Amino acid sequence: MSGAIRVLAISGSLRQGSLNTALLHTVQQLAPASMQVDIYAGLREIPPYDDDVRLAGYPATVVELRAKVRDADALIFSSPEYNRSFSGILKNAIDWVSRPPEQPFQGKVASVMGVGPGAIGTALANYHLRQVLSILGVHVLPGAEVLIGGAAAKFDAQLKLTDENTSKFLATHLHALMKFASKMKQAE
Repeated sequence: MSGAIRVLAISGSLRQGSLNTALLHTVQQLAPASMQVDIYAGLREIPPYDDDVRLAGYPATVVELRAKVRDADALIFSSPEYNRSFSGILKNAIDWVSRPPEQPFQGKVASVMGVGPGAIGTALANYHLRQVLSILGVHVLPGAEVLIGGAAAKFDAQLKLTDENTSKFLATHLHALMKFASKMKQAE
């Protein structure tokens, strides 16, 4: 898949039946042909951030995640909303990746999305995540976000997205991400 936009997708949930992880599997299925989406599965192995540990040398799991972020053309974050913010496990991973030297988030393109049970989905989590990413030099896709509310009615028991309007919106969003990432890649 040469010339493809390489996307690293990270779920902010560790739960086995996570709808945010299920959303990323849907993203893989709906992605344009010229977009390769890899879902990161190692979040559970990232240790709690400790600058003493970092100064002694990054843990191998963090080195691997930093390399994956560096190699990606774009990032997709899908996080549940906890206490009106994104998950602590995702914040921990971002804290590790963002440390010097050469923090790999700088200049990356990203999409922020989430699934939640309430009417506005993960609006506040997305907002906070956008704030964090902006300070790291990440270009978050402008425009409408993927905020999937009322999740119980949009996913089936097998964690498949069943809502046609949401699928169409998500496909349009992924095309916009691909175009944005391609434009940024050409500008390098």
